[in-house]
Amino acid sequence: MHPFFVLVNRDMRKDYEKLFTNLEPKEPPVGLFDRIILAIKREQELRHTKRLLFGFLSLLLVSLVATPLSGTMLVNQVESSGISYFISTAISDLGTFFALWQDFSLAIIESLPIRSIMVFLLSLAVSVFTLRLFLHRKRLLLGYLMQGFV
Repeated sequence: MHPFFVLVNRDMRKDYEKLFTNLEPKEPPVGLFDRIILAIKREQELRHTKRLLFGFLSLLLVSLVATPLSGTMLVNQVESSGISYFISTAISDLGTFFALWQDFSLAIIESLPIRSIMVFLLSLAVSVFTLRLFLHRKRLLLGYLMQGFV
């Protein structure tokens, strides 16, 4: 005979049925649904904060790397374009500049490194915009970071 063999008597079965017929279904505690919904909302906010934090950090990293590189590119192209010679001539001889201001202005505009200026301004704007958003959402993001350390 198997050691785990249990003999169930038919009379015992009726007693068990009587025992379980008097049990009432248990009611959930008051406020359980509200606590579950609150926990779900808290997890959704945490997930949103994580995405926001990683987005800020990646955008800030890219913009902080791009700004000095584009600034260096702008300085090199301004030096090689000769625009400083036009500006120094215009400042040193104001009489000639005022007589030929249209030609001077066109020469200065033609020698501007527009592409480098646009790339530098774009990377600088992204850096400032990212820092502004980070400071605006600082409490939310720092709360997430501090929650990770605790």
